[in-house]
Amino acid sequence: MKATIRDGAYWASLAETEVFRRLGTSATGLTSAESKVRLTRFGPNLLPRARTTPWYVELARTFLHFFALLLWAAAVLAWVAGMPQLTWAIVLVVLVNGVFSYWQEYQAQRATQALEALLPRNVTVRRDGAQRRVAISEVVPGDVLVLSEGDAVPADARVVRSDALQLNLASLTGESRPVPRVPEPPSRDERMPVELPNLVFAGTSIARGRGEAVVFSTGSATEFGRIAQLTQSQAERPSPLQREIGHVTRFVTVLSVGIGVTFFAIGTTVGGLTPTMGFLFAVGLIAANVPEGFLPTLTLALAMSVRRMAKRNALVKRLSAVEALGATTVILTDKTGTLTENEMTVREVWAGGTTYRLTGVGYQPQGGVEAVDSSRPPAALEDLLRTAALCCDALMLAPEDGRARWSAIGDPTEAAILVAAGKVAITVDALATCPRVAELPFDSARKRMTTIHLIGERPVACVKGAASEIIPRVTRVRFGDTSIVETDWRELAEATHDALASRGLRVLAVATRPLGVLASASHRWQADDVEQDLTLLGFIAMEDPPREEVPAAVAACRRAGIRVVMVTGDDPKTAAAIGREIGMHDTEPVVMTGRELDALSDPELDLLLTEPDLLFARVSPEHKLRLVEAFQRRGEVVAVTGDGVNDAPALKRADIGVAMGLTGTDVAREAADMVLADDNFASITAAVEEGRAVYENVRKFITYCLSSNVAEAAPFVLFVLGHVPLPLTVMQVLAVDLGTDLFPALALGAEKPEPGLMSSPPRSRNDRLLDVGTMFRAYAWLGAMEAVFSLGGFFLVYFLNGWRPGQQMVGGGVLYTTATSMTFAGIVACQIGNAFACRSSNQSIRRLGFLTNPLLLLGIGAELTVLALLLYVQPIAGVFDLSPISPTYWLVLALFAPALLVLEETRKAIARGRRSVAGHRQDDGVRDVKQDQVAHPGARTVRGGFDS
Repeated sequence: MKATIRDGAYWASLAETEVFRRLGTSATGLTSAESKVRLTRFGPNLLPRARTTPWYVELARTFLHFFALLLWAAAVLAWVAGMPQLTWAIVLVVLVNGVFSYWQEYQAQRATQALEALLPRNVTVRRDGAQRRVAISEVVPGDVLVLSEGDAVPADARVVRSDALQLNLASLTGESRPVPRVPEPPSRDERMPVELPNLVFAGTSIARGRGEAVVFSTGSATEFGRIAQLTQSQAERPSPLQREIGHVTRFVTVLSVGIGVTFFAIGTTVGGLTPTMGFLFAVGLIAANVPEGFLPTLTLALAMSVRRMAKRNALVKRLSAVEALGATTVILTDKTGTLTENEMTVREVWAGGTTYRLTGVGYQPQGGVEAVDSSRPPAALEDLLRTAALCCDALMLAPEDGRARWSAIGDPTEAAILVAAGKVAITVDALATCPRVAELPFDSARKRMTTIHLIGERPVACVKGAASEIIPRVTRVRFGDTSIVETDWRELAEATHDALASRGLRVLAVATRPLGVLASASHRWQADDVEQDLTLLGFIAMEDPPREEVPAAVAACRRAGIRVVMVTGDDPKTAAAIGREIGMHDTEPVVMTGRELDALSDPELDLLLTEPDLLFARVSPEHKLRLVEAFQRRGEVVAVTGDGVNDAPALKRADIGVAMGLTGTDVAREAADMVLADDNFASITAAVEEGRAVYENVRKFITYCLSSNVAEAAPFVLFVLGHVPLPLTVMQVLAVDLGTDLFPALALGAEKPEPGLMSSPPRSRNDRLLDVGTMFRAYAWLGAMEAVFSLGGFFLVYFLNGWRPGQQMVGGGVLYTTATSMTFAGIVACQIGNAFACRSSNQSIRRLGFLTNPLLLLGIGAELTVLALLLYVQPIAGVFDLSPISPTYWLVLALFAPALLVLEETRKAIARGRRSVAGHRQDDGVRDVKQDQVAHPGARTVRGGFDS
């Protein structure tokens, strides 16, 4: 016996007797003794558990990333330099930040356990010739499963008996409609395993009917197990923000150490410092250039963004993932349950020769019939929906017992019919007045279902199914409310059906036939006798409709330069119809199936992805994963949305995985970085905007923090080269970075998105968080101004106390402490103006408004409070070598913030003017090109080295 063969096509191709023989079992099942032997041999029917990282290792990582290592190195240097206060302050920063980060990101990766949660705990099997309930873990290859409506399937198995058995494959394929399962081998075996009609799979469920199946794969050998292993094999990828923070850290490290080493050499050779003093001087410069407050500011800013996104129904599991959506260039989205409601809905009904459109979405009892008097719908429409509803076995469940919405047990198609019947006041009680006396169940050969009801003491057959199977058995069709037309109807009926089906709707034909005198209870109704000489009542057209807010959300993504591509396991025609309905494509899309993807090499796939309008249907988890990797090879930042088990590997591999919170499986939610609490695709648009704002806000407070570094480093340079007392001590540098700067920086992290943020394309992968323009603005402009103003305050104190240029400045004493306090307060004062300046790199503060970020006002208030504590409260002032300053000096300090802000506003105005002129020139160039093209059709104009 080769029960470890997991290829479903192998078992699907065998006859039933051969399946039993090769699995060493029979229709009566295994014996208890044999099942125990096989349990030992094959192991329990459980999914493999992923190897998890211990919590203490995860916690340690928060203390050992690149920026934290830089701070640890700074702490060691401070200790060696004899500054224990600085050492303990830095250590405290790293520890507090590490614990906070770990607490925010503590999410156990339990994808496998979530997969197991979808499987039933106990199942019915045949053992020793009788039916028995056994634990799922005890199911072994060779067991015969006894399946009925509502049961979950515990393992992969070959169907050997089917009584109208239909399987819900949505968790594996994303396709919302149930599919028939039959015992016969398929006529061809080149399809994917989930498409083979005589197989059932672990984690799926029985939508209707009954049957039996013999198990051939358990545990990790099942399709579920394969997906579990595929999900586990996807390594965590750093987010775009993490990569950029790494770049910033490397830059700051090289800059700080480079400046420290350079000025150590200058201080000991030119400045006359001893090696010890030179070392202390170098440590001070390194401390001044390392923004110690950057790490906690970043962590807190991301945490605040997480809370803001939660209010917009986007729950983020990783802090660094907040920004990832802002960098997203491609969204690969599932269809069922993501773009659509995952609830079949009757859209149109053709009855009595008239087409009626039904309103309302999903299973909710809302809506009606357009352009019809609600008090009395046409008789033809009522008769059709009553007949179809009588021929249904589904059961509707009201929102109770923890359910927030109406739901259904059974076939979603039948649930949609019952809801449609309710919209014309056909209730369950009304249907009960027509008792069912017999049933001819649906099967895949007949493609129709018939129920026989006693209506007015006369048996009537109610038939629904595929039009191709019912129309050949029809002799009459109903037109209007009463007339029956016997000729010239077939062409019109077929044209109506084809028109509905061409729009991607699922179309069912409904027919009826009055039967003879009611037969005895022992009479066996035969399909060939009943399903003939039928009267066609009309057609029911239904679909899994798009969510109401999806078209606007897709349009918003496209305006933002984000490409949205549908990747679904559903039918290509259905997917294309939904794509058209939500405005996903400008032209008819290129539709690729999973089988066609398999035929493409990687270079061919890369070339295919250059097509502007693409749609992928009938894809497997491996196909989704391959598409993610292909887009990433092209340099795209890829987001994947999904809700099913089949989406989990791609969700894990993507730059950011977005799972549905309400209808999504636990597997998808565990594999994703972000969960949409309301299953609303429109929430993605809000998250993209928030993500873009986060990136810009991080750049804002990086600029803010780095600007003060120049003012902090300048006193050390002046100390060596200018032979003046050190205007700012190392502890005062720390007080700026971890004290006064922290609050405004946090407020900048909470800035609202700037106007036009969602009208611009995603940032390039080559766009650096700390680019040349940002560095120039921070160091050479804002930082330089802060250095001039703050050092000017230092010299002003000496000047007002009798010192004149050219005289020797004396260090130590009250005068020196007052002067360093003035330098310190000058930096803080400049940072107030800088905080307003950094709210935008190009827009005027007058346009943004001074009061539009209340947190910034609170942050500045907190900054001034900390400044007052440091200057006026002992022993705090003594720790940082600070002292009170007089009101005269406060008047001078009050000028620093507005002076810096006015200069920055002037720079912005000049820059905006230059961009405006450049924009006009570009517009003129475009007009020249267009005029040239009108004069010379087909000609190409080359400007600036680029083809236009």
